[in-house]
Amino acid sequence: MSFGSMGDMNKMMKQIQKMQQQVEETQQEIQGKTVEASAGGGVVRATVSGGLELVELEIDPDAVDPEDIDMLRDLVIAAVNEGLRSAQEMAQEEMAKVTGGLDLPNIPGLMD
Repeated sequence: MSFGSMGDMNKMMKQIQKMQQQVEETQQEIQGKTVEASAGGGVVRATVSGGLELVELEIDPDAVDPEDIDMLRDLVIAAVNEGLRSAQEMAQEEMAKVTGGLDLPNIPGLMD
């Protein structure tokens, strides 16, 4: 191996380490972000964190019909699932900004 290629390898390793640090920082930032989703025209709203946790659930009192609990349950499920999808999408978009679309978990040693 020539000295030139060894220098290139060191440069590449530094770039990978920098990207790994940026990934870790971005993952922390994502954890603190939230997204909101709604169902039933906004009568049920779910707020989900970047860590995929339901952090808030709002239900309009007018949506509570003791005769139709199934409808309310379906609205809650729809809002929470949409919130989870939105949070995953937000996380993927934020990570893509750092990684340029690389699938880092598949690069050995980088995400261990």
